[in-house]
Amino acid sequence: MKRDLYIDFAKGLATLSIIFIHTAFWSGQFYIPVEIRVFSLVFDVALFYALSGITSGSNIEKTFYRLLKLQITYMIFVTFLFFADYFFKVFGLTFFSLEWLQSFYSTFGSKYATTSISNIPQWQNLGNWYLHQYTNADTFPVVMGSFWYLKVYFILTVFGVLILRFFPKHINWFIGLCIVLTFLFNIFPEMYPTGQVGYVAFYMTIFLAANKLRGKKIPTKIIPVLYATVAAALIGMSWYYGADIFYKINKNKFPPQIPYIIWTFFSLVTLFVFYNRLKISRESFITHVGKNAIFFYFGQGISSSLVYFLVVPLKEYMPWWILMIIIYGVNIMLAFLISLGLKKIDHLGWNILEFLRRKTANKTV
Repeated sequence: MKRDLYIDFAKGLATLSIIFIHTAFWSGQFYIPVEIRVFSLVFDVALFYALSGITSGSNIEKTFYRLLKLQITYMIFVTFLFFADYFFKVFGLTFFSLEWLQSFYSTFGSKYATTSISNIPQWQNLGNWYLHQYTNADTFPVVMGSFWYLKVYFILTVFGVLILRFFPKHINWFIGLCIVLTFLFNIFPEMYPTGQVGYVAFYMTIFLAANKLRGKKIPTKIIPVLYATVAAALIGMSWYYGADIFYKINKNKFPPQIPYIIWTFFSLVTLFVFYNRLKISRESFITHVGKNAIFFYFGQGISSSLVYFLVVPLKEYMPWWILMIIIYGVNIMLAFLISLGLKKIDHLGWNILEFLRRKTANKTV
């Protein structure tokens, strides 16, 4: 089957949007106005769950194999991250001093400053990362701060494929159940479960609804109605919660609450409106990003951490919007270069695992 470049294009734009979000909300906290940081959330992580729903099927074996490969790639990446973080600390303690390292980490702000710098490897952190408990990586704080998406993706995909496989005639019922649970958690906040349950209830709605639209095209005459509904929902949200609710969108994202849910409507409607309507016939940088989205996602966590060291010395010498454009461009460039390196590290990791498999495989006599 011919690859749908629209999916790659949409995934690429969503990935570039995530890089902009992390440019605005991490190092951008030092200089970017709050209005721009809110605007950066227009195209957010919900798009990835929708695209996952569009591309997912009911083949359990294929899905679980894909998730296993992703888990191994993730483990290779966090192993590299662990040693990069550790060797940097050893380098700092050996050639400089503890005070120098503390000054280095203070660049990220007091919220992310490390409290335990040691030349002894913290192996428990690596074990926690393998199990998707995202304790902080001191040298690259943005990485673990953005990985909540991956844990939810694993949970969502497992439950999603089971529903698609065993309950294909009752998908609408599961969508309804997820909607009811999402609103119950919001209407009665004391019922909102800790962990990822609330996240999965909302994002599973998107996943299953997107799967229902797989291969379909939204009729042209419905498009104005959809956007009018989105506008009405946003106006209603402003009226009910007050205009300052738009400044609190990010606070309503973890876990997803009604203001953030309404906020996602515009991006989701736009994604589905252009699905099977916008024809992408040529490869481009954006489709390249989409095809390699996981490596860009890993890479942007590192690059978004590195750009702190440009922001802090430059923020006093130029207007914020010029600095934002520069930092965003640098962030994309670094993410691109790091993603290339991570692909090579991933390839090396798989080769090592294959070598170990051959050496430890039982030999027939």
